[in-house]
Amino acid sequence: MIQKTQLPVSLSDIEEARDLLEGVAVRTPMEHSRALSLDIGSEVYLKCENLQRAGSFKVRGAYVRMAKLTAEERARGVVAASAGNHAQGVAQAARRLGIKARIYMPLGVALPKLTATRDHGAEVILHGHNVDEALAEAERYATATGAVFVHPFDNPDIIAGQGTIGLEILEQLPDVDTVLMGVGGGGLLAGVAVAIKTRAKELGRDIKIIGVQAENAAAYPPSLAADALVPLDTVRTIADGIAVGRPGQLPFQIIRELVDEVVTVSEDGLARALVFLMERSKLVVEPAGAVGVAALLEGKLAELGITPAKTAVVLSGGNIDPLLMLKVIQRGLSAAGRYLTVRMMLDDRPGELATISRVIAESDANVTRLDHTRVGGSLSMGDVAITIDMETKGHVHSELVLNNLRAEGFQPMIMG
Repeated sequence: MIQKTQLPVSLSDIEEARDLLEGVAVRTPMEHSRALSLDIGSEVYLKCENLQRAGSFKVRGAYVRMAKLTAEERARGVVAASAGNHAQGVAQAARRLGIKARIYMPLGVALPKLTATRDHGAEVILHGHNVDEALAEAERYATATGAVFVHPFDNPDIIAGQGTIGLEILEQLPDVDTVLMGVGGGGLLAGVAVAIKTRAKELGRDIKIIGVQAENAAAYPPSLAADALVPLDTVRTIADGIAVGRPGQLPFQIIRELVDEVVTVSEDGLARALVFLMERSKLVVEPAGAVGVAALLEGKLAELGITPAKTAVVLSGGNIDPLLMLKVIQRGLSAAGRYLTVRMMLDDRPGELATISRVIAESDANVTRLDHTRVGGSLSMGDVAITIDMETKGHVHSELVLNNLRAEGFQPMIMG
C-alpha cells in the first residue's frame, strides 16, 4: 500500500530506537526452516525473538519508552499491565534504568511469567480476570499517583522499539518478499511495517506484510473492514500474548495504511504449529509466537494468492507455562493425527477387549490409556463403554486404525 497520511512513527524513529537498544536487546538469529520450506514450497526463515532477553520482543519497546523518560518522570516510577511478556519487558527495562516498577497482572496468570516478572525486581499486583481489567486498574493507579503508565502497544516509542525487528529482518534476509507475525494490540506489526515498507519503497521493492490473529481473538479484521476500532465482546484463545479485545489507536492508523492483510488461524492450528516448531526446529515457542507458522501450515498465503520466494516469520515469544505446554502438545498431536481418542460401546462378554487390543496392535498403533466402565446413565444392562487413547502416525494411519476396528464390527467414535 502507499502511505496516505502522516503516520505516528517514522523510519527515523525506529533507527533512533535501534541506537537506544544497543547492548540492551540482542540481535536474535534468523534460522532457515527446511521443514516449513518443503511444506509450503518456498524458502522460510524464522526470526527467533523467543530467544530475546526476557523471552520475547517486548523488552525492545519497553526500554525505548522508558529510556526517554525525564529524570522527574523516572522518579515517579512506572506502572504497566500485562499477561506476561510486556510485564517482563517493563520489569527488565526498569531494573536497567533504576526505575521503580509496579505491574498489574490478571488473576490466573501463568506462574512462570509471574515469577519471572518479580525476579526482575518489579512489584506485581494481581487484579482482574483478563488483561483489559488489569490495564484499567493500572491506568487508575497512574492517574491517582502520578506514576508513568507504560502502555503495551498504544505508544509511538513502544511501536518504534518493536520496529527494530524489521530493520534486523532486512539486514539478515535482504531479499525477503513476505513477512508474517502475530498481532494483538498491534505494536509489533505496526513497527515492523513502518521499517520494512519504508525501506522497501526506497528500494523500489514490494514486500508483503501479513498480520496473523487467533480466530477467537481477532479484532483487526472487523476493525479494518469498518475503518474504525471494533472491540470484541469475548476473547478466548490459548495465545494469551495476543488475546487483546480492541486494537490500539496508533497501531491501527499504521496497520490500515501499510499492512497488506490480517488473517486468522484456528486454535488447533496454533497447537499444531507449536508442536511443529518443537519437533522440527527444536524451538520452544508460546502459542502467540507461533501464529505465523500456523498461518503457513493452514495455507493462508495460498488463500491470499501470495506465492512468496522468501518468507520471514517472527516468532515473537517463548514464554509458555509448562502446564499449558502439556495441554497444547496433546491438542497439537491430535490436530496432526498423531494422537487419537476413541469411545466404543461393547457387549459385556469375554474377549471383546482382547479383540480390540489385537486390532490396534496389528494396526501398529500404541495404546496410552484405557478407561473401561459398566456403569453410567447412557449404559444399558449388559453394555460396556470403553475409551482408548492411542498414539498414531498421522491422519492416514488414524483412519486405517478406525477402519480396521470397524471391519471387526466395532463402532469407534472419535472424541475431541
